[in-house]
Amino acid sequence: MHQRRLGSTDQYVSEVGLGTWNIGGSWGDVSDETGREVVRAAIDAGIDFVDTADVYGDGRSESHIGTVLEERDAYDDVFVATKTGRRLDPHEPERYNYETLRPQVERSLENLGVETIDLLQLHCPPTEAYYQPDTFEMLERFEEEGIIEQAGVSVEKVEEAEKAIEYDVVESVQIIFNPFRQRPKERFFRAANRYDVGIIVRVPYASGLLTGALDRDQEFAEDDHRNFNREGEAFDVGETFAGVPYETGHDALEAMEPHLPDDRSTAQATLRWILDHDQVTTVIPGTTSPAHVESNAAVSEQPRLSHEVHGAIRDVYEEYVYEHVHHRW
Repeated sequence: MHQRRLGSTDQYVSEVGLGTWNIGGSWGDVSDETGREVVRAAIDAGIDFVDTADVYGDGRSESHIGTVLEERDAYDDVFVATKTGRRLDPHEPERYNYETLRPQVERSLENLGVETIDLLQLHCPPTEAYYQPDTFEMLERFEEEGIIEQAGVSVEKVEEAEKAIEYDVVESVQIIFNPFRQRPKERFFRAANRYDVGIIVRVPYASGLLTGALDRDQEFAEDDHRNFNREGEAFDVGETFAGVPYETGHDALEAMEPHLPDDRSTAQATLRWILDHDQVTTVIPGTTSPAHVESNAAVSEQPRLSHEVHGAIRDVYEEYVYEHVHHRW
């Protein structure tokens, strides 16, 4: 497993990480033991960057991570990033303050069973919050108190990422980037490099579309966001299928797959495409399958995709996807 440096810190992390939204909630029924097995499989596969959030199953994924860290005595071996703030009303950006979020951070510390959070990220705050210096002074205060080691943000829009990195406390930006969401590399990657900020890529598979494992007539459970957030009813629609209409996503995938290498799966080719962008620090695919965790981790050792493949993926994006997503995020 190859390592990449996180922003301007001295911390190196596995370039393939683990996202744990899937094992927390909003992805259908997943047992506690399955969730913990996924975390164990990640550690066994050489993954040492694990991302979570306090709202994933109301702390459930954080607790799964904490349980495995304790049983493996792996506190010093795994870098854990969590997120806070998603519980707040997006129409009240002024509530992104110390008094409101300090108790939520304390709860994450308890769930994870740690005294210091390796990386605390603001969880997709409303755009207005990025223009409030107090929001980021709060993160500095958390660092001074020793309850977090590093701070970052998870964003919906490129413009939010561009604003966030103006604050010195921000060491990383988590953003959606995949063959169906290519705008970040045009608008943000160069700026992140200039500011020496790490890039954490989430939703790499566009909610499963880019694994090639979903059918056009796929049915999703009632408590799966791919059912209840198709039009953004619950949260930003860009979090579900990366904002691409479901049928359009299948059309694009069918056009893309003939150009992908025969020696790897569609999911692996997708992760490799992301990692071929050197500005990316780590990509955090989520899954409920330990076998998929191992397959994801193997991408770190696979060769880069050819220029021809990259070109074909760009062509598909421009023909099928661009009009739906490029101007929005």
